[in-house]
Amino acid sequence: MIDGVKQQKWWGWGEEGKAYHHEDKPKFAPFVKKMVGVDITAPVAPVPPFSSLDVPASRLSDALRADLESVLGAGFVQTDDETRVVHGFGKGVRDLLRVRSGRLSRLPDVVVYPGTQQEVERLVDAVVAADGVLIPFGGGSNIVAALEAKPDEHRQVVSVNLGRMNKVLEIDEVSGLAHIEAGVFGPDMEDQLRARGWTMGHHPDSFVWSTLGGWIATRSSGMQSDKYGDIADICRGLTMVMPGRVLTLRPLPSTSSGPSVREMVLGSEGRLGIITSAWVNVHRIPEVRELQAYFFPTYEDGLKACQEIVESDAAVMMARVSDAIETQYIMANGKKSSRLGSLSSKAIQKIMLQKGWDLEKIAMSFVGFEGSPTHVRYEKGLVSKIVRRHGGMGVGKGPGSLYDQKKYDTPYIRDFMLDRGLVADVSETSTPWAYAEQIHTNTVAAFQRAMDEIGVRGVVFCHLSHSYHSGACQYFTFAIADSSPDAEKTYDHAKRVIQQSFMDNHGTVSHHHGVGEEHSPWMDQDISPAGVFIQQALFDGVDPGRNLNPGKIIHEGAPGISTNSTEA
Repeated sequence: MIDGVKQQKWWGWGEEGKAYHHEDKPKFAPFVKKMVGVDITAPVAPVPPFSSLDVPASRLSDALRADLESVLGAGFVQTDDETRVVHGFGKGVRDLLRVRSGRLSRLPDVVVYPGTQQEVERLVDAVVAADGVLIPFGGGSNIVAALEAKPDEHRQVVSVNLGRMNKVLEIDEVSGLAHIEAGVFGPDMEDQLRARGWTMGHHPDSFVWSTLGGWIATRSSGMQSDKYGDIADICRGLTMVMPGRVLTLRPLPSTSSGPSVREMVLGSEGRLGIITSAWVNVHRIPEVRELQAYFFPTYEDGLKACQEIVESDAAVMMARVSDAIETQYIMANGKKSSRLGSLSSKAIQKIMLQKGWDLEKIAMSFVGFEGSPTHVRYEKGLVSKIVRRHGGMGVGKGPGSLYDQKKYDTPYIRDFMLDRGLVADVSETSTPWAYAEQIHTNTVAAFQRAMDEIGVRGVVFCHLSHSYHSGACQYFTFAIADSSPDAEKTYDHAKRVIQQSFMDNHGTVSHHHGVGEEHSPWMDQDISPAGVFIQQALFDGVDPGRNLNPGKIIHEGAPGISTNSTEA
């Protein structure tokens, strides 16, 4: 490890010693038992020690090592086994299943840590001259297989960790722009901005373990994107190192300069070069920030309310609504209530029953407000009227405060589930509003049919997470009770069914996680074969030697197999 550069544990999410615990959540074990039949209170086997792994040897040549050390210094050229394993995978389910079972495939031969723009330029040229493969690495939180070398890659593989390039370089306070190095993690970036009274406002679930460069490379979206925009809106300019040249895009509010090169880089997943810094929109820290919680009789009522909120004068920071099963999941994750909290909960349920609500169908919603006290009061008033029009009710800011405190802990639950034979993952998409209910209903039904077909218990739930003028993102979480050696095949079946349902119901392959190798089989359905042709021509033109993270975005085989309906 390199001083000052955070590194996740090799076998799961986040830092060693931090994990999800259910003991203080009395409703969670019964919820899991009810949904998938698994007893999460039973003892589990510990994760095997790292020493038990058979790590393939590095293939780094003496010549390339010497070149890299001359550019970076020997201390920033790492070939130890654990560093290579950590950088050889993202944190997708397939990644975790493979690394836990010791199926390590093609690891990077070396991990390098440049500290300056000039060092990135020199190392890119050195690796390309040696006909090596370059894979940019941010925080390692990617879940679509965008960080792995191809299994049959015979060339030397270099993982480029930008963690030393982590500074806010400049703030243009007149324009509301900041120039920031691409390797900065979310919390470190916000700390630097907040010290000067600013915020970028971009908070994905992976915020603690992802970087600015990674957000740009995958077209990330954050929890507060309803106000601040997706990273495609936030990123106004950037610098990217390419073989033999450097792309520099100035931070302009808008341009008419032909096909947008900025848009070509957004979501490029390392296939065009290594992003080293970016100019981004920043905002003054708001006076008031508040999350209010609401309930609706059904998820469909909540969807319609969110659409109306977007169409109204209430420019909220976030508008999120969970379907019935996810609402039960959220409530099951609550800690043991105090007497006052228990009474309050019972009082709310009594009101719901008096309204004729079915407690098995209720949908929970969080709406976020930011700005001056006057502005927040005005927006809350507008939202309250919309909620009531759709049969909903407000329950105050207590649940929202709890959600705000725990929002970055969610990824830890996947490791907890895997320990107990539960394979859990997420898939997200976006559709026009006209198809929002349809894609939810049909995707849930398709998943359940798939589980029935193979005789495995599973559960899927969903929330609307990001809203736009014409539509919204819906974020599906699914869990499968399979601790057998065939768990990866079961996961594949479920994942393919969900992704194909997106295609069949007017959705996109991914809203903000990117493509990688996981989603590439559906790209021709998503953007048409002609769209894939354009992307391929772009990658071939920029990188004819296939040195820049080859195999991502354009489908080249596994894990997708084909693109024919649910057999994709």
